[in-house]
Amino acid sequence: MKTIIPSLAILIPVILISCQSKDDFNVVQGNFKIVERKLTAALQELGNSARNPRSLDKDGSPVLVQSWDWTSGFFPGCLWYMYEYSGAEKWRKAAHKFTMNVEPEKSNDTTHDMGFKMFCSFGNGYRLSGNLAYKDILLQSAKTLVTRFNPIVGCIRSWNHHEQVWQFPVIIDNMMNLELLFWATKISGDSSFYNVAVRHAETTLKNHFRKDNSSWHVLDYDTTNGAVLNRHTHQGTGHQSAWARGQAWGLYGFTMCYRETRKKLFLEHARKIADYILHHPNLPEDMVPYWDFDAPHIPDEPRDVSAAAIICSALYELSLHLEKQGKPYKIAADRILATLSTPAYLAGDNDNSKFLLMHAVGNMPDSVEVDVPVIYADYYFLEANIRKMKIDRGDYWLTMGGSNAVEFE
Repeated sequence: MKTIIPSLAILIPVILISCQSKDDFNVVQGNFKIVERKLTAALQELGNSARNPRSLDKDGSPVLVQSWDWTSGFFPGCLWYMYEYSGAEKWRKAAHKFTMNVEPEKSNDTTHDMGFKMFCSFGNGYRLSGNLAYKDILLQSAKTLVTRFNPIVGCIRSWNHHEQVWQFPVIIDNMMNLELLFWATKISGDSSFYNVAVRHAETTLKNHFRKDNSSWHVLDYDTTNGAVLNRHTHQGTGHQSAWARGQAWGLYGFTMCYRETRKKLFLEHARKIADYILHHPNLPEDMVPYWDFDAPHIPDEPRDVSAAAIICSALYELSLHLEKQGKPYKIAADRILATLSTPAYLAGDNDNSKFLLMHAVGNMPDSVEVDVPVIYADYYFLEANIRKMKIDRGDYWLTMGGSNAVEFE
């Protein structure tokens, strides 16, 4: 289907249109040499662990999590990307082992994080191996996720905790879990998954964004009439601030929703979010955001490579949907990836334990995972590398499924 491009003006900063270096096309190859060494060491350290890595503790020891943790699917996802890049059977076997650590979550109806846990692991596994057992697990995961949908609100409930604060909390992160539902409709033919995903995205677009196209983190809804009760943050610096990873989730989520629906309003909104991020006066020259665009002590605030990696991966896809008008976004993605691939952020063999990227921020207000590696930063960094590789050689859509959108009502 031919993409229709909205006529929105773009003013791209000078730093985004500088020429690519002569080493640009070698960046992915160089990164995966490091990735292979790091992941090999990680597998040796983990052995037959039934837990998957998430981060590093304050003493430098690895934090391993059980399947219920929202980050449990990212390490197997990293292994699947290593398999996709190399084609080596040893990586498929390793990816399968750590993917199966997450299987119990297929029936966990206490969380919205089914996409993060199940689609990053089993989803990549099914895409790359065609394992029918993965398909059954993913379909059950989608069935579990839609039990959290409230038709009055028009959204999937995010959290069960803090019931004394929020009646029906919905976080911007939840946009990332919709891809599992779109996939479930394409595989099963059951349009109910698609319809829930679209309704959630439309409600989020309507209520979650400010006039400048930045987003709140948490919205609280009244379950009796669907009205918005409060607009808050949980991980940003304040209720009116633009938490960096939240902006990244929104950009990625609406870009993905356009791919799966071809609804132009999702593409237009993704582009608006991208422009908000890329033109923000507090975006550093190296394009790795501070943990919050409105953090009070910029430039003396921690950076967040997880936000940068998510933005980078999303911009690669957005650039394709915009065809010729997408070039500035591809250039921006290349610049971010180049920055993340430098020693300032990409750890050497003896640094950062077995993780790839340094300097992430998980939850600054609670002083949790500040200036440490986090596995989801590594996952989206690898995804960005894979996407760049495919785009540069012209076969992105052959495996990402972007040309197969089917509309259901």
